[in-house]
Amino acid sequence: MSKPVPEGHYAQLANGHRIHYLDQGQGPVVVFLHGSGNGGCGYSNFKGNIAPLVEAGYRVLVPDLIGFGYSAKPTDVEYHLDLFVQCVVQMLDALGIDRATLVGNSLGGAVALGCALAHPDRIDRMVLMAPGGLNDLPDYLAMPGMQKMFALYGAGTPPSKEQLKDFFISAFVVNPAAVTADLVNERFELAKTQCPQAIQTLKVPNMVARLGEIQQPTLTLWGLNEQMMPDSGILRLGKGLPNGRMVLVPNCGHWVMIEHRDLFNRMVLDFLEHG
Repeated sequence: MSKPVPEGHYAQLANGHRIHYLDQGQGPVVVFLHGSGNGGCGYSNFKGNIAPLVEAGYRVLVPDLIGFGYSAKPTDVEYHLDLFVQCVVQMLDALGIDRATLVGNSLGGAVALGCALAHPDRIDRMVLMAPGGLNDLPDYLAMPGMQKMFALYGAGTPPSKEQLKDFFISAFVVNPAAVTADLVNERFELAKTQCPQAIQTLKVPNMVARLGEIQQPTLTLWGLNEQMMPDSGILRLGKGLPNGRMVLVPNCGHWVMIEHRDLFNRMVLDFLEHG
C-alpha cells in the first residue's frame, strides 16, 4: 500500500524517540518546521518550497514533529514546547549538524523561537510564518480558525475529506484553489494516524517577554487574513525581535508558503543570501 506522503529517513534521538525527516541538497542547512492541525506533517506544509532552496545550494531538512506524520507518537509524554525543541536539536545532533536556519509556520514557528532561546549557538537565522508563542491561550481560543480546529479534534472520530477541505479553506487560506485535492488526501490519511495526545496536551508558553534575547536575523511573513493567530502577534514580534524584519502579505491566510508560494520562496532566498 502506497504511503500518503514520501518517506525519507529516520533519526534515533538521545531521548529515545524517533523522528522522520526528508533530506535534500547540499550546503548550509535549512530546517522546515510545520504547524499542527489535522494531518500536519513537513511534506504537506512545504513541498512547494524545498526545490528552490536545494537548487540555490542549500541542504533542506523537513522533519515531522514528534506526534505527527511518520515520527514517533508516544502516549506517555505531554507535548510541551520543550519536547518539540529537544527533539529538533537532538535531530541535528544525530545528523552531526552544528548550526542551521529554521523556517517555522504556526507551531513550527514557536518551536523555532524556542530553539533560538534554549540553544542560540545552534541557530543561524529564522524565517517565521505567523508563529505561536506570542499570546496566552484565551487569545488563541478566540480565533475562528482555532475554534474550528478544536471542534474537529474533539469530534471523537477522524474528520471526513470534505470536513477537512472545508476547514482548510475557511481557516487557512483566502484562495480556495490553494487547497488542492492532493493536499486534502495527504492530510486525510495522516490524520487517521495522528496522536490525539499531541493536541490534547499541547502547551506553548507566551515567549513575548523573552523576544529581546533573540539576536538571530529573523524574517517574518504574516498573512493579513489570518484566522488562526491573533493580529496582536504582529507588533509583539515586530517590536520584540532586535534583528527582525516583518512582511505583511495581503490576500493571505495562515499558509503564506502555500498560498503565495513564489513570493515566499523569493523572499526566503533573498533573506538567506542578504539578511
